[in-house]
Parts: sequence; structure tokens; C-alpha cells
Amino acid sequence: MNNIIRIVNDDFLHNAPLICAVIACVSAQLVKPFIAVLMGYKFDKHMFITTGGMPSSHSASVMALTTSIGITSGVGSVAFAISLVFAFIVMHDAMGVRQEAGKQAEVINEWSKILSQIHDEGLFNQEHLKTMLGHSFSQVFAGMVLGLLVGFIGTYIII
Repeated sequence: MNNIIRIVNDDFLHNAPLICAVIACVSAQLVKPFIAVLMGYKFDKHMFITTGGMPSSHSASVMALTTSIGITSGVGSVAFAISLVFAFIVMHDAMGVRQEAGKQAEVINEWSKILSQIHDEGLFNQEHLKTMLGHSFSQVFAGMVLGLLVGFIGTYIII
């Protein structure tokens, strides 16, 4: 049991890249509902746990991870290279595939409303798809900046 506690204390709690990634993700999720209010939307507590919105928690997480790995292992390390490529894929996916899937969900939901009106007898079961899946460039960029800040500051505090 003491070995497990020692491993957690020595390794896990001093793993700056992991801790920075988690902090960046949680930070992004915590500010999403408040930024939405500043942008004129109604406060929605579900924003604390949902995908989409400003800033991108995915982008913040992978940038904090990459930044911290760059500081702790060096930008010439294999770990940094893997993390950087992973970060670009995640951020590209957030802006591309996931955003397009959200647009398609909006169209499907609109057609679902029309079909529901056509079938007032209740034969058609209307189910709404989640439309806020992806991110705009500004949301991904804001997440990236948040991740860079958390990665730099967090790493220097932890190490």
C-alpha cells in the first residue's frame, strides 16, 4: 500500500503534462457558460459538461499537454512530436468534421419538425440530435491560447 501511495505522490502528482491538460480542460468547461452569457445567450448549466462552445476544451487540453511536454521533455523529443501532431489532429477535427456533423444535425432536426407536423397522428417520433458538436476557428483558437497559458504556468509551478 505504501508503494502505491509513493507512486501516486512521486509520479502522478508531479506529471506536469497530465495535470496541465486536466486543468486546461476543466478551466475551459468552467468558463463556457459565462462566456456564452457575455455573448448574449441565456445561462445554461449544461454548458459545464457539453461539447462545443467557447473556448474549446479539447483544444485547451491538447495544447496544455503539448506545451508542458515541450517544456519538460524538450521540443526535440519524440513525446513532443507525438503530442504536437495529436494536437493538430484534434483541433482540425474540432473545426472540421465535428462542426459539419453539427450542421447536419440542425438540418435533420428541422426535417424532423416538418415530418412531425405532417404526422400529427403520432406515428412519427421526433428525436432531436445534438447540434453543438464542433467549434468555430475562434473557439479553437481561444482554447489553444488557454492551453498554452495553462501549459506554461502550470508546468513551471509543478516542476
